[in-house]
Amino acid sequence: MDSLPLALLVVIFVAAAAVVWVAGIQLSKATDVLDARLHLGSALGGLIVLAVATNLPEIAITVSAAMSGNLEVAVGNILGGIALQTVVLVILDAFGKRGRGVAPLTYRAASLTLVLEGLAVVAVLAVVIAGSQLPDGLEILRLTPDVVIIAALWIVGLLLVQRAGKHLPWHEDGRAPDRSPKPKQQKTKNAMSTKKAVIVFSISALATLVAGVVLERAGDAASSQIGLSGVLFGATVLALATSLPEISTGLQAIRQGDDELAISDIFGGNAFLPVLFLLATVISGSAVLPRANGADIYLTALAALLTLVYVVGLIFRPRRRILGMGVDSFVVLCLYAVGIGGLFAISS
Repeated sequence: MDSLPLALLVVIFVAAAAVVWVAGIQLSKATDVLDARLHLGSALGGLIVLAVATNLPEIAITVSAAMSGNLEVAVGNILGGIALQTVVLVILDAFGKRGRGVAPLTYRAASLTLVLEGLAVVAVLAVVIAGSQLPDGLEILRLTPDVVIIAALWIVGLLLVQRAGKHLPWHEDGRAPDRSPKPKQQKTKNAMSTKKAVIVFSISALATLVAGVVLERAGDAASSQIGLSGVLFGATVLALATSLPEISTGLQAIRQGDDELAISDIFGGNAFLPVLFLLATVISGSAVLPRANGADIYLTALAALLTLVYVVGLIFRPRRRILGMGVDSFVVLCLYAVGIGGLFAISS
């Protein structure tokens, strides 16, 4: 795409973004049905089904980069967008439900299950930072200790969330008594069947995959032509564009009354993305995380900090809103703005 004119690249970029947006809405509807029919629960459904589907473009790009030996692209692609995907919760909080008397997103969705998911994200990101300091040459059977630990932490997180969804030895099973209720599946003639939900989910996932890859390629080509730093473009404009599946699925989940699914999709995606380092390591046969540069590690630490703010919000459940969003979302927005300023300093 590097040879295409800038105007055409912009058109391709916008068209791909539109496809991703529409596909994301359908993914959310199908996931909500599959959660109910397969008895997954919103948290586990968001952590596995929806999180993996909305991150299909990142999976494809990681595989492509690893096969070509361009591991720096794989690392930057995964770590560059996690912080901004956390900021997607600010958008969902501000625009998901509006009006007088509407409580913030973390107040409505608060549960210890979501707290567990957030802590799993922080744990995985901590191992990412530690793994970036390891030397090359630790590969055994095309694997390195850091990526194995990351995958193990992700699996343990899934098991803990599954167990928490069944029972927790806390009052109300760890769920706030006045949180938003789980929406009931309406049994009507027009209700989506399980077979149709699977078909809709599969087609939407494929559309997300193809359009997401086009989005990244067109965006990368456009950034080169306008002379914008790859790191800065990737962490801002491109990260926002590739977060469109999470935005559209999150807004749709909130409209359906499933606030927990909206948060779980973000936490689930952020915990899952570093697992792709194991895939990249197996394909390339080389250590991946030591290829991370200073900007990548900086953004990883920023993502962990933003996640912790939301974990605190889920525990304390502040009702106050600032500029139409919860206090925790406002703090996250401010921290991200300061963080991007620091990224400019690193990249200059």
